[in-house]
Amino acid sequence: MSSTDTTTDQRSDAVSGRSILLDQVTKRYPGQDRPAVDGITLEIPEGKIVMLVGPSGCGKTTTLKMINRLIEPSEGRIVLGGDDVTGIDGDELRRRIGYVIQAGGLFPHMTVAKNIGLVPGMLGWSKERTAARVDELLELVSLDPAVYRDRYPRELSGGQQQRVGVARALAADPPVLLMDEPFGAVDPITRQRLQDELINIQAELQKTIVIVTHDFDEAVKLGDWIVVFSEGAHIVQYDTPERILAEPANEFVERFIGSGAGLKQLTLTRVRDVELADAVTVRPGERASDVLSRLDAAGHGHAVVVDDRGRPLRWPSRRELAQAQVVPEGRDEALPVVGQGATLNDALDTMLVSSAGAAVVTGRRDAFVGVITVEVVMEAITSARRGAAAEASDAPVGTNTGSLEGLGQESGAAPGADGGSAS
Repeated sequence: MSSTDTTTDQRSDAVSGRSILLDQVTKRYPGQDRPAVDGITLEIPEGKIVMLVGPSGCGKTTTLKMINRLIEPSEGRIVLGGDDVTGIDGDELRRRIGYVIQAGGLFPHMTVAKNIGLVPGMLGWSKERTAARVDELLELVSLDPAVYRDRYPRELSGGQQQRVGVARALAADPPVLLMDEPFGAVDPITRQRLQDELINIQAELQKTIVIVTHDFDEAVKLGDWIVVFSEGAHIVQYDTPERILAEPANEFVERFIGSGAGLKQLTLTRVRDVELADAVTVRPGERASDVLSRLDAAGHGHAVVVDDRGRPLRWPSRRELAQAQVVPEGRDEALPVVGQGATLNDALDTMLVSSAGAAVVTGRRDAFVGVITVEVVMEAITSARRGAAAEASDAPVGTNTGSLEGLGQESGAAPGADGGSAS
């Protein structure tokens, strides 16, 4: 995900997130010689996704939980949107911060609607306002409210539970969303879809999102910025995915990235960044002969069948249409589809199992926006290689060596203003 400099004074109206600052934060546990987190100063820009990665036990989850004070810091302060929240009531703080854990963490005795409406209810929202918000969020995470609002978690798949978990975290419209290994408990295909949905949601809402993951590929795909930790939450490198892949700070980062760094560059370009092909779109029930005439006129080999909300259902070929009287109804579960926020790597994987050698592309609320072909992806890969030398980035501050003031910035200053990456 590309990154742009953001300041508190020059916030775009579209950005609903708030900056976060951990200022010289330390966490010590009784009986341990070394702190779990050692004097971290970390700026997290508003409206961006920051990924926390590192080996097991390095302190990344502890760092995440100190932001909403599920774990209380031993030293230091936490600043949210310029306000020092270190000393306020922890429950009050957590109502201002969404939190998503692995497998959703839903209450099994509550329906989907009651799970999502929990925090709004605690905040005194009316039943009508809460019900409207529940339906809005179910639509946002691609679950039909009429189908899912009254179901219980046991009646949902793992991916559906995770979607509901995200909806619940967004229920009170918090500026900050914390996610602890959110997609670690689902299968690879579902994980890819959930990642794509998160990218689409973020494009619409522009929250400040902090995610802990063990998966560096996931960090590259989702993150505007990546923090690479070693033991004790020591920041080894804090930079954009492009810079970390092109210029790892040291051997530790190189080992953590692993082999195939060149292939990982494929995850840096999004489907939205390349030119999409047009398609003939049709509705179920149309006469197949009429559709074939439109395909002849456009010179296309397939038609995209969409529902009344413009969402793709099927992608029949000329041959299939020639054997039918009308365009069939129902959704083809094998439809090769990727979101605009998907990476070229994801798109290529999808296209390789498609008989069309291409994939249908969806945008906001899963509406059809175009078709991507293998040829377009290969050209984009070639272009990416030509421009592989990443430009220097003005990274936010990330260090274990001093406070923000000591690094020459004023307290509560906007992330990314004058800071640099730790390397």
